[in-house]
Amino acid sequence: MSDTEPTVVDNRDAERFEVLLDGTVAGFAEYRRTGSTVDFTHTVVDRNQRGTGVGSALAAAALDASREAGLNVLPYCSFIRGYIKEHPDYVALVPEGRRAEFGLDSPGAAADGG
Repeated sequence: MSDTEPTVVDNRDAERFEVLLDGTVAGFAEYRRTGSTVDFTHTVVDRNQRGTGVGSALAAAALDASREAGLNVLPYCSFIRGYIKEHPDYVALVPEGRRAEFGLDSPGAAADGG
């Protein structure tokens, strides 16, 4: 466990956002960027950090960075997709025509678990 706050960085060379604790990678969200879209493909969080909020910090930072860059998000990764479902303010990042593909098309899907 760490007493420090997680820091999230975009490691563009590795095409992944990394969450760091005390300078050590505690998890990452892999992505593939094409034009104005970022596809989140896989997320891993160190098993010792699960349930501590590290994964949530990673997902929020990755999605916030995508929003700030004006990118559309395609959440192929179940962790990122689940985070979006629990935090409906991120649903708008997913193109409206693609939301059904990720189970984000109904108001109830985005509001559950908020």
